[in-house]
Amino acid sequence: MRLETKAVHAGDRKPAAGQIPVTTPIYTAASYFTESLEELDRIFAREQPGYCYARYGNPTNAALEELVTALENGHGTLACASGMSAIQMALMTALENRPRSIVAAEALYGATVVVLTNVFAPLGIETTFVDICDLAAVERAVAGSQPGCVLLETISNPSLRVAPIDRLAEIAGAAGATLVVDNTFATPVLVRPLELGAHFVVHSVTKFLAGHGDVLGGTVTTDRAHYDALRALARACGQVLGPFESYLTMRGIKTLPLRMERQCANARRIAEWLRAHPVIERVYFPGEPAHPDAATVRRLLPEGLYGALVSFELKGAGRAEVFRFMNRLKLIVRATSLGDVHSLILYPAMSSHRDVPPEQRARLGIRDNLVRLSCGIEAAEDILEDLAQALG
Repeated sequence: MRLETKAVHAGDRKPAAGQIPVTTPIYTAASYFTESLEELDRIFAREQPGYCYARYGNPTNAALEELVTALENGHGTLACASGMSAIQMALMTALENRPRSIVAAEALYGATVVVLTNVFAPLGIETTFVDICDLAAVERAVAGSQPGCVLLETISNPSLRVAPIDRLAEIAGAAGATLVVDNTFATPVLVRPLELGAHFVVHSVTKFLAGHGDVLGGTVTTDRAHYDALRALARACGQVLGPFESYLTMRGIKTLPLRMERQCANARRIAEWLRAHPVIERVYFPGEPAHPDAATVRRLLPEGLYGALVSFELKGAGRAEVFRFMNRLKLIVRATSLGDVHSLILYPAMSSHRDVPPEQRARLGIRDNLVRLSCGIEAAEDILEDLAQALG
C-alpha cells in the first residue's frame, strides 16, 4: 500500500466482541485476565500474543504502533508518553551493549540538548556535539569518541538544516554505532529514515502526526535487531502512552498526508513572501534555492515538499521588537508547539531553546531576532495578511 492508504487503514479493523469496529476502540483496562491461568502465564512469558498489564501493552496503543510502523517501514514501534520520553527510550536502547558515548548534532531541540547534558552526562554518557551536515567533521568526531550512537534531527529545530541521513548512516555503520533520527519535522510523508539506514526513528506525535494540538505523546520505531530490547526496556520503565492519546493520534494520522501537502505549500508561499519583505533580514526554509543543504534536499525530500516550518529574522530587532511583532498577530497562534492545523509562532530564545546557554544559542545561529513559524492549513492569503499587518 502507498503511504496515503496506510495512513487511513493501517492498525484498524481488529475484531472486538466478535465484530470488527470501523475505528479502533479506546481500551482503558489497566489489566487483563484469561479463561485459564496457564494461558495468562504464556502471555506474561511472551510465548503467546495477548495482553496482561497495560504497561506491557494495550490494544489501542498496539493499533497506533502498527500504524506508525507501517508509515515508517519499520519492524516495530513503541508509543511513549511524550516526544522527550521517546528520545530517552531510543537512546537508552541504542546504547545497550555499546560504548556509553554519543555524537549528536549541534542543532537540536533545546530539551534534547538538556537531556544529553543534564541527564545523560551525570550517568557517565558523554556527548560530542558536531555540525551534522559537515560529513568530514562527523567522521572526525566519530573516530575520536567511538560512540555507541549518533543522534540527529531530519530537519533541525529551528535552523531547518537538512541532514544527509544516508551518508551519516554509512559513517555510523562503519563505526559500529547506531543511528537515531528525530523525524518530527519531516514526518514519514517527506522522509523515512529507516529506509536510509537509520536504526531508530523518533517522533513527537504531539506535532504533525496527531496534528490538532490535543495530544502529548511520542513514538520510537526501530528495526528487527533492536525491537525486543526496546520493548523490554519499556516494560521496566513504563514510559507508555495512554489509550485516549493513542486514539486521538490515530485519528489525526488519517489526514496526515493531506495536511502535510497543504502545510508544505503554505510554507513555500510564505517563505517567498517573507524573503521579499523589507523588514525581514533572513529566511530559513529548506526549499530556498540558496539553502546550505540544497543538494541533500534535492536528494532526500520529495519535489515541492520541504516541510511546514519557516524561521526568519527581523531586521535590527531584539527581544522587545520581536515581542511587539508577535503581540500584534491576530490569526497566527503565539504558542509553544508546531505541526497543528492552525499556524503557530514561537520565539526560540524564550521557549524551545530557553535552557540552552546563550553562547551555544549564538553558535547555532539562534539570535534574539529569530522567530519560528509553523504553517497551518488555513488559506495562505489569511496567514500572509496577518503577517503583513503585524510587521507593519
